[in-house]
Amino acid sequence: MMFVLISGTLYAQSAAEQKIENAIKSPEPTVVHLWAPWCSNCQAELKTGGWMKVITDNPHVKFYFVSVWNDGQDGRAMLNRFGIADQPNVTILADPGPRRGENKIKQLAGLPLSWIPTTWIYKDGDLRYALNYGEVRFPVLQQFLADSQSEWSHKGEASVE
Repeated sequence: MMFVLISGTLYAQSAAEQKIENAIKSPEPTVVHLWAPWCSNCQAELKTGGWMKVITDNPHVKFYFVSVWNDGQDGRAMLNRFGIADQPNVTILADPGPRRGENKIKQLAGLPLSWIPTTWIYKDGDLRYALNYGEVRFPVLQQFLADSQSEWSHKGEASVE
């Protein structure tokens, strides 16, 4: 178990969070999708087949489906129903915390978590895109993945100030 100091408060990182922290350092794009099987917006995303298409169209991208606010359950049964659980580039994790109350997770990997579904795209440890409020539009997600392949950066450029 790893302990982290945030805003003067010491808390223990879950095993799922530790795996995410390591995964997002990858030189390849990494998608972290925070969801729960009871969430109607999360269910709607799965029913469209959009997740399955994006996952199979992007075999070089690692997808982490992290079930949150689900009392430690990973939601694998629902992901199985939609063919996602057995994909080689998908990892299924669960936050161990409760669904409600003061102890429910409010952040992951240093980012606030206040709504699901939430989808983050990382590359080389940098957050490239954050879709924090609601259902993802899969053509937009596909474009963000394509854009994340580029080496764009403004590091070292002169400031406009």
